[in-house]
Amino acid sequence: MNKSILIVDDEQDIRNILSYNLRKEGFDTYEAENGEEGIRMLNEIQPDLIILDVMMPGMDGIEICEIIRKTPGNQKVLICFLTARGEDYSQIAGLDAGADDYISKPIKPKVLVSRINALIRRSSPQVIENDEMPGLIINRSKYIVQKGSDEIQLPRKEFELIALLISQPDVVFQRNEILNTVWGTEIVVGDRTIDVHVRKIREKLGDDYITTVKGVGYKYSLKKKLTSPK
Repeated sequence: MNKSILIVDDEQDIRNILSYNLRKEGFDTYEAENGEEGIRMLNEIQPDLIILDVMMPGMDGIEICEIIRKTPGNQKVLICFLTARGEDYSQIAGLDAGADDYISKPIKPKVLVSRINALIRRSSPQVIENDEMPGLIINRSKYIVQKGSDEIQLPRKEFELIALLISQPDVVFQRNEILNTVWGTEIVVGDRTIDVHVRKIREKLGDDYITTVKGVGYKYSLKKKLTSPK
């Protein structure tokens, strides 16, 4: 079964270029010209990946991404921003919103296809398993972190980052190791990418799970003893 991609962009020419090159590679493509239409089509077709333009009239890409990530059932869909904006702003704002990657304008078809294939490969289903440690349970099949009686659904990259750290408690993961494991070598991102994701995880899970090792990286290390309910 072909992977499906929803292209949300207000420029018809851009949609045509993206759709043409992706269909040549065997993808099924769908198009929406604005955010409202994109959200409606997302709910109808449930695509594997969304290519989302950042700058659009009305509802912009950042706002659309935030809405998608807050909607139950849409945590696993991949979101790739299409942007011509300044790299620092768009990357940080997009990561905060839950984006998985970026493609810069002007579009280079070979780069486009390579980035999309890399995203989809890394998102392929893995063996269903749970990682259980004091304080947290990582459910890899549902992208859910269970903290006590609470189930917290994280965006894909946040989930993959905490799952990596919890896989080896008290082991320090260096920044380049985290980048290569979570984002892959085919995608160029900076150290700020990791920091943004760690901050978002701490906002949702609390500060008691991820320890910063200055100048090196991060580790999963429970900072205080949790009392089990009687």
